[in-house]
Amino acid sequence: MAGVSVIYPPLAHWIWLVPAVMIGACIGSFLNVVIYRLPLGMSVNEPKRSFCPLCKNQLGMWQNVPVASWLVLKGKCAYCRAPIPFRYIAVEIVTAILFGLVWWLFPPQVVIFLWVLMALLVAITYIDAEHLIIPTNMTWAGSVLGLIACAVWPQLPTMAGIGGNWWEGLMGGAIGWIAGFVGLWVVVELGKKAFGRRQMKFDKEVEWSLREPEGDEDPMCFVIDGEAIAWWDIFSRKTDRLVVDATEVIVDGEETGAGQLVIRETGIELADGRKLELEKMVTLSGRARGVVIPREAMGMGDVHLLGMIGAFFGWTGVFFSLFSASIFAIVAAVIGRIGFGRQLPFGPFLALGAVAWMFGGWRVWQWYMGLAGF
Repeated sequence: MAGVSVIYPPLAHWIWLVPAVMIGACIGSFLNVVIYRLPLGMSVNEPKRSFCPLCKNQLGMWQNVPVASWLVLKGKCAYCRAPIPFRYIAVEIVTAILFGLVWWLFPPQVVIFLWVLMALLVAITYIDAEHLIIPTNMTWAGSVLGLIACAVWPQLPTMAGIGGNWWEGLMGGAIGWIAGFVGLWVVVELGKKAFGRRQMKFDKEVEWSLREPEGDEDPMCFVIDGEAIAWWDIFSRKTDRLVVDATEVIVDGEETGAGQLVIRETGIELADGRKLELEKMVTLSGRARGVVIPREAMGMGDVHLLGMIGAFFGWTGVFFSLFSASIFAIVAAVIGRIGFGRQLPFGPFLALGAVAWMFGGWRVWQWYMGLAGF
């Protein structure tokens, strides 16, 4: 791959890394706002200034200096002294390093595009790790940007430094998006058919209920026999249905009878055919002998994310990112002693696979393909 130092000598001096890293740290500070607010449905622009989630005091400028403020405040809020998670400084440092590496290794015409990609991957990684969701508005925007980047720098879909015109680059990105999105979508659909339901049966009646979020960052939960299942873990699709074999259903303190209760993301259907909206209810509970809970082998957010990766790096980047992400996930599961049946967000590992491809993984791919005789 042709480097900055070859094509643009005036910009190859190490001194240019300083503003690149500083820009990355500032973007990382903004990403912390995105990571906190977006999953909660809050605007990233209002309020304009960051605030402490506990005491709600807005932070001054000196308390918002990337990396330095966290160190000076010793990881605590200046007002209520509540701990500031290490994640905040980690996001700023990681983003700063990634921005510096992109500037050092890639030609200027594609740097802005890859900076945006790095920001998207960092935000998606932390949102998925904390909330098990991947905002598709991010991945759609990233996919469009990836296609434009491939047209601007046609070498991007192959990373081999081989020349080409804008049309070839655009086609390489488009094929990559199709390979990533459609390929993983097929896997998700097959997984849904094979493992799309969790059936629980009980020898005796057990209590169940819907539990409201306990905090701003907590989800609503379906609780049965003491086990709480997050709402976003149940309803990944609009067609998902949670079916309760209810012996008792109590809506806002009134018993409505027994029978099959169907719960959807926004409403319920009682055994007598009546349909009620969840947002108009205060409480929902009862007793049951069984329940069928929808589940996903992999979320659709991962499909969108791999499509975005393909739009930037072509079909070869898709296969490398997916394979390496699987390896990273297995290693993480072993180290963290995460057993079968427990959820493990796959988005962070896909992001890590894409970063690995960018910063040298494509060379491993070329070496392997050469070894295989291709």
